[in-house]
Amino acid sequence: MSEFVYPDYELIAGVDEVGRGPLVGAVLTAAVILDPNNPIEGLTDSKKLSHKKRLALAEEIKQKAKAWALGRAEPEEIDELNILHATMLAMQRAVNQLKITPHFVLVDGNRIPPLPMPAQAVVKGDSLVAEISAASILAKVARDLEMEELDKRYPQYAFAQHKGYPTKLHLEKLAEHGPLPQHRRSFAPVRKLITE
Repeated sequence: MSEFVYPDYELIAGVDEVGRGPLVGAVLTAAVILDPNNPIEGLTDSKKLSHKKRLALAEEIKQKAKAWALGRAEPEEIDELNILHATMLAMQRAVNQLKITPHFVLVDGNRIPPLPMPAQAVVKGDSLVAEISAASILAKVARDLEMEELDKRYPQYAFAQHKGYPTKLHLEKLAEHGPLPQHRRSFAPVRKLITE
């Protein structure tokens, strides 16, 4: 994480999202303010970590961070606003939920949501910025858990396997059983089934 030059602020929050691509469920975001006196080893982009390692790090982040919070935008909001604007809204919600107000916010990607404090977008931030890595881990663990819960309610869709992403398996199950209320109606594969 040495290539990134941190801005000169004391309380920096990292923000990331998970779930822009899936056809089902909320888009989840997390905001994390790490404690420099309580470092966490092994933080990186959540996609590069094993499921077991993500779960262990998520617990450590929750225990050691100065503050952390989750934000979300539901499928109805995604359909109404579009996925980009819904993601920005979920990011705002995560930052607003923090029990400590950050002085500065670093956001993964190339866009920043409207926030009351200064912020900066960091492309590939989940690999470069520890706070964003921590946020990506919390958001990923939370969304995967939601998909596992949905799988228990609707095992015929195999959500635990594809996590809602438009894989061949998910598209087959969607065609076979039709969309659920949790499916995003504005996404092409779901919209196509509704309008047929």
